[in-house]
Amino acid sequence: MNRRLLAVLFVAVLLAGCGGSKGSSTTTREPVPGVTDTEILVGSHQPLTGPAAPGYSKIAPATKAYFDMVNAAGGVHGRKITYKFLDDGYNPANTQQVVRQLVLQDKVFAILNGLGTPTHSGVLDFLKSNRVPDLFVASGALAWNNPEKYPQTFGFQTDYTVEGKILATYVKATYPGQKVCHLGQNDDFGRDHLAGVEKVLGAGGLAAKEQYVPTNANVAPQMGAFKAAGCTVVILGTVPGFTALSLGTAARLPYKPQFIVSSVGGDYRTLAGRLGEAGKPLLEGLIGAGYLSSVDDTANPWIQLFRKINEQYNKGVEFDGNVLYGMSVGYLFVQALQRAGKDLTRDSIVAAIEKGGFKGPGIVPLQYTKSEHAGYTGLRMGKITGGKQDYFGPTYTSDRGDGAVKEFSESQPAPPDNGVPPAA
Repeated sequence: MNRRLLAVLFVAVLLAGCGGSKGSSTTTREPVPGVTDTEILVGSHQPLTGPAAPGYSKIAPATKAYFDMVNAAGGVHGRKITYKFLDDGYNPANTQQVVRQLVLQDKVFAILNGLGTPTHSGVLDFLKSNRVPDLFVASGALAWNNPEKYPQTFGFQTDYTVEGKILATYVKATYPGQKVCHLGQNDDFGRDHLAGVEKVLGAGGLAAKEQYVPTNANVAPQMGAFKAAGCTVVILGTVPGFTALSLGTAARLPYKPQFIVSSVGGDYRTLAGRLGEAGKPLLEGLIGAGYLSSVDDTANPWIQLFRKINEQYNKGVEFDGNVLYGMSVGYLFVQALQRAGKDLTRDSIVAAIEKGGFKGPGIVPLQYTKSEHAGYTGLRMGKITGGKQDYFGPTYTSDRGDGAVKEFSESQPAPPDNGVPPAA
């Protein structure tokens, strides 16, 4: 009996030591960086200064304003969102420094909406090696949609190749037989955009194609080359500052083609601010495209919601496409957090996004699966008339390959009454 009792006691002690009892080590786990019972800390690199700051510097504060509204409503699963965004000046070397600080020193849960093709490209491998969710990159480069190589990176906006295809499809149908030129940034932004244009117009379909360097604010040689080539249509894969430079430089030559501009560089209010009162007439008739609700559609419930948040939590800054963009990113992130559940981990947020099915302020579908991390998948054409930027014609979707550009007609859902996505 004594031996039997000793054996039982030994087993009991062994089980306790192995974590078999309630409250033992099997019920605990390693802390999740940036996550406590009351807070989720996320970070970002943003061009608060530098060549991409015009317009883009308003994005992260708008995202924070949306989070402030959500926090005031109780947060997500009882946690408030803290958003720390640091200035990188649109300089890749600075991006390396600020992202390392956010990950290694501040220990953020995720990087959210890091902005810029040349800047974010340099931190992809670092984020991957540290297993940091890299969510909704603020760029349409194809590099973000590569889940085999970067399983924790997700795009947000329509990628530049899809955009190039849709813009070129419009140009081909509207300006048949006219000479077309393309100006793009000297990185994956410009190259991916050009690739989309040439998928529709053909490799020899452009009379001239030029690049610009973000640190060189002189596009006179490029505009001069387009004028010499006789182009009556110019497609711009440009950030806002260089859209404004292109329009102003062309006017001084003088050279007056029809400009067709990328969604990332065509926001009316941003361009008007850069060109000033004297330059505003240059924007009349400018054609662009977008994938979110129109900022000038004051009857749209999403615009009404975000304008209200902007007044209450964002100091009532001028409501433009950048503010709309920032709040739309915030809404999608909160949707993902709701779906990931209260037991939030880095793996659970990735799995939640890969389930797909998200709907919100976009006018085209979002595409997230285990094999597709793309983001929005289409565009609608828009035009500036009388100081307003309105959509016209059908909405289109396509893919980054050789798939057709197709019309999309599904209606946009209304936002939740309180502006906070419901728990899954």
